[in-house]
Amino acid sequence: MIKTDVRKTDAINDAFEHDFCIGADHPSLPGHFPGHPLVPGVILLEQVAIALRAWRGEHLIRVLEAKFMAPLLPAEQALVRLTVVAANGATEKASAARIRFEFFRDDTLLARGTIEGAA
Repeated sequence: MIKTDVRKTDAINDAFEHDFCIGADHPSLPGHFPGHPLVPGVILLEQVAIALRAWRGEHLIRVLEAKFMAPLLPAEQALVRLTVVAANGATEKASAARIRFEFFRDDTLLARGTIEGAA
């Protein structure tokens, strides 16, 4: 069973935060890695897509960059933060389709990157 638990969502200015928890019964976990499960990066990117739809009503169309720095374990609470950015990295109005994402577990940065979304 796919299990995500949305704890809160906040849309403030040009940013959005989405708390979630990937349940220990998620079907991707037994194979990633047997005996020592980690939440796969593709499941984290799925949370980016879910947050993008909730915030802007857009679909994730492209992952421009993604870097995974620390693991997320099953049943750990995490937060994904989305921020609108311009092509040059400067923040701009919410009409931009380029979005920066960051994943946190408490104060630990787990992953970050940039995506594009479209309606």
